[in-house]
This record gives sequence, C-alpha cells and structure tokens, in this order.
Amino acid sequence: MPEISEVDRIKRTYFGYDTAAEIKVKRSLANPGNQRILDERACTVHEALLRHGWVPLTSHTILDIGCGHGGVLAGLLDLGAQPHNLYGVDLLPDRIEAARRTYPDIYFTCGNAEHLDFPDAHFDLVLLFTVFSSMLDDSMAHNVANETRRVLKPGGAVLWYDFRYNNPWNPHVRGMTKRLIRQFFPDFEMHLRTITVLPPLARRLGRLTPVLYPLLASVPPLRTHYLGLLIRRPSEQGSKGAGEQRSGDARGGAPPHLGTTAQVGSEGAGEQRSGDARGGAPPHLGTTAQVGSEGA
Repeated sequence: MPEISEVDRIKRTYFGYDTAAEIKVKRSLANPGNQRILDERACTVHEALLRHGWVPLTSHTILDIGCGHGGVLAGLLDLGAQPHNLYGVDLLPDRIEAARRTYPDIYFTCGNAEHLDFPDAHFDLVLLFTVFSSMLDDSMAHNVANETRRVLKPGGAVLWYDFRYNNPWNPHVRGMTKRLIRQFFPDFEMHLRTITVLPPLARRLGRLTPVLYPLLASVPPLRTHYLGLLIRRPSEQGSKGAGEQRSGDARGGAPPHLGTTAQVGSEGAGEQRSGDARGGAPPHLGTTAQVGSEGA
C-alpha cells in the first residue's frame, strides 16, 4: 500500500476517535474522573490568563487551531471574549459542521493549519490544545508553528495544552516535551505548568474522585500535560518565509464578523463549574473528546 500523507493520517485517526463507541464511553462526562480533568483545566486556563493580564478577553481576537467541535473556543465567552472575535479551524469537515450548528455566531472554517487563510499579525491569542502531539512529522509541525507565528501579533500569545509523555498504547501521538516546544517556538517565552492526572488512572477513581484526584495531582510524574502561555516577544516581526499576507477562507472573502451573541449549547452543557481562588467561574474549555488528550 502507498504511504498516506501526514494530513490524511491525522484525519483518519481523528475520525476514528469521533466514531469509536468505546472511546465515547471512555471519555464520557458521566465519569467523575473525566469531569475533574476538565474542571481542573478550566481553572488553570483562567489562572494563567489572569496572571498575565489577559482577562477579560473582551477586545482580543482569538484563533483556535484544531478547534474540534468548538467547545474550547466557545468556553472563552465566559472570560469576556466576544463571538465576533472568535475563529476556529479544523481538518475534519464533520467537526466544523457540528461546531457551526452549535455555535452559529462564532466563525469556523475547515482547513489545514499549514496554510491559514488569515492576515499576518491578526490574532492576539492562538489556542493549541492537543495539536502538536498529533503531528508525528516534524516538517508539518514546523509549518504549523510558522503559520501560528505569522498570524499572531508581536506580543501575542499561544494558549498551550498538550501532553508531555509518549503514549505506549497509541502510536498516533507523541509527547510534547519542553525541548520539543522550544524547537518549534524558539522565539517565545514559555510559561507552562504540569496538570492533568494520568487520564486512565483518573477514570478509575469513581466516587472517590473528589478525595483521590487532588492527592494524585500532588505527585508531579502523574501530571501528564503542560498548560500555559507561550508569549511572543514583541521584537519578533514575522517569521522566515512567511510569504504573502492571506485573508479569507476557502469559500472566498474575508472571515466575517458574525454577530454579537453566541449560543452556548451542547459541548460541555451541564458540566459542574468550579471557580478559582479569586472567585468567579472559569469557562469549560473542553468536551468529552478532549478529556486529557485525543490520545489518552
């Protein structure tokens, strides 16, 4: 059989994640461990953005690369983001169609993040949630990093969440160590912390989750993911080979400003919110397909 491209491999892998019944059960929010993972991540995102002066997100333009069904991006509405400032891109058309149905006031488009159809220096914040761990090809990863850099304003930031270990049971992903992150984003300041108890372990905690999850989370090797900000140094102007300025999507025309309110619907609906030490409820930045990571 001819070798498939990296893009096609990723599409097939994620289609399998979306359609396999056993994976849907494994990542169900009825599992207290999955719910605790999302609550912890939401609080940590809130704290990271607040610590670096990004909250409220009212005036910021935000792109979610690998946006999936849109729940992570829509969760930023709880931190003041405006729907007309939110944009999502994903490889899988079915995910984009689902996101458009659920969040019609947010702009979603299907595409390859190696070639983003947005202008240079357009976004204040770019989300990369379990994106780079899904790319096994360094060339593709460098291309996506370069496009991220191109569309990000100097002084802007990447909101990063990805796992740091290889998964011996999943050959379609790889751990993103700090060394690899620096390799792809050498001109960014790194502000990361470890979170997320090993998902297969967290899912086994059952009714003891409220007691055992914090204890396990206090053991550094059991925290499987990095979360935080990669901040672009203001002196960096563009990237090598950035090429021509791009605008519009595959359907033609510039990405529109799509209204002023968002319908926050199915993804993450009914999830228990947990505030941080400063008070207030953080957003629910995830879905059942994004508990831990796609490869967990």
